[in-house]
Amino acid sequence: MDYVRDILDARVYDVAARTPLDPMVKLGARLGRQVLLKREDLQPIFSFKIRGAYNRMAQMSAAERAAGAICASAGNHAQGVALSAARLGLRAVIVMPVTTPPIKVDAVRRLGGEVVLHGDAFDDAYAHARAMADAEGLTFVHPYDDPHVIAGQGTVAVETLQQHPDPIEAVFVPIGGGGLAAGVAAYVKYLRPSVKVIGVEPEDAASMKAAIEAGERVTLPRVGLFADGVAVRQAGEETFRLCRELLDEVITVDTDAMCAAVKDIFEETRVLSEPAGALSLAGLKAYAARGGTDAGALIAINSGANLNFDRLRHVAERAEVGEDREVLLGVTIPERRGSYRRFIELIGQRTITEFNYRYAGADAAHVFVGVKLADAARDKPELIASIEAAGYGVVDMSANEAAKLHVRYMVGGRPITLDDEIVLRCEFPERPGALLRFLEAVGTDWSITLFHYRNHGADYGRVLVGLQVPPADRARFQTSLEGLGYPYEDETQNPAYATFLRAG
Repeated sequence: MDYVRDILDARVYDVAARTPLDPMVKLGARLGRQVLLKREDLQPIFSFKIRGAYNRMAQMSAAERAAGAICASAGNHAQGVALSAARLGLRAVIVMPVTTPPIKVDAVRRLGGEVVLHGDAFDDAYAHARAMADAEGLTFVHPYDDPHVIAGQGTVAVETLQQHPDPIEAVFVPIGGGGLAAGVAAYVKYLRPSVKVIGVEPEDAASMKAAIEAGERVTLPRVGLFADGVAVRQAGEETFRLCRELLDEVITVDTDAMCAAVKDIFEETRVLSEPAGALSLAGLKAYAARGGTDAGALIAINSGANLNFDRLRHVAERAEVGEDREVLLGVTIPERRGSYRRFIELIGQRTITEFNYRYAGADAAHVFVGVKLADAARDKPELIASIEAAGYGVVDMSANEAAKLHVRYMVGGRPITLDDEIVLRCEFPERPGALLRFLEAVGTDWSITLFHYRNHGADYGRVLVGLQVPPADRARFQTSLEGLGYPYEDETQNPAYATFLRAG
């Protein structure tokens, strides 16, 4: 009840907009459900974060206002604090990682925030902001783990229930640290307890789901950064308490599902949501795919639209796979007359989206092919079965991250002989010296045999790197790699690497 009162008393509308709850007609027809989208992308900073930031800062005492506010953020919360400070006449210091794209830094500066760039990642910026707060007497405005912030975010639920008094089966909320989910759940469960409140997290950044399953907050060793707005290693203390008690479920989705949801939102609204903004809709689609009875509308909160333009290429590439509209296959065909034509005949009238061919010796060739699907449930197994029936080896690579990020762009080169090669898929911070730091960590003892990098318009870059590391050196190499601290996956046994890149 305390949170419900605080939500109803929250001061947000000095700066925040009452955003619409729009029907998603096309998606609803596809799913056979009523689907509604809460449009927090239409806030002045294109994100719900303005609600919690302003409500927290409006509660500051005279002494706190005189001293000013500080926060750590690489995106939406930073803009919320900067805009709130400008409206309230406060000083606002925003600590951002050095890797933050200029578009976000410039947005904060335009709103009047004093930007301090520190560290490669959010954790570095957060620690520095806390130290500055202590040293200068600034008031730290937490992005999620604060009762006033939670109450401000809860006003999203007040509007939603007012806008749709008809039956609601479930409200889907993206979770990073949990402030929005905690606020929405507190209000919805008090007023309409039969309505499900379902949190949604990326598979590779599911800190709240891990905490609820463990019964206590846990710190993930690393998180994926694609949905940077929710890339949080540990859920908040207060948000965990509320979410554990009030959420009906936490659903996780992958990158492709988020990209498909970005496309769904664009097709309905002509707005480009950021991955974290489309996260809840991806969870809604996963929930609807289970089937079940129609107990009312399904509502997703589009939490933001601060998308770097140069990320669109990556989103577009992955959306078709995420919607099961495209299948990616690695096919081995015999190297004899007519095999190539026979393979194309097997694909038939289906649309080919990508085709990479590589001669692999006297007896075989390898093909990396993308094929558009009309009906994934029917077409995909039918296509794979027809290829296998023709005697061709086939591997479904639609869910193979290394294949989708790297190998599809590398088909065409295989070494003749190469011993002791290992292949790693890593994430590098997008800043000068990142590659040099990697090379210094692995030293000069191991030769680099493969390197592929693509810029995805994010705060980090993704690389596929191969090195010659004899078995006797593996332990020493592992120690060097762990000391570097870059997230990585060992892809040495990945079938995409084995088919298209490995020797022999």
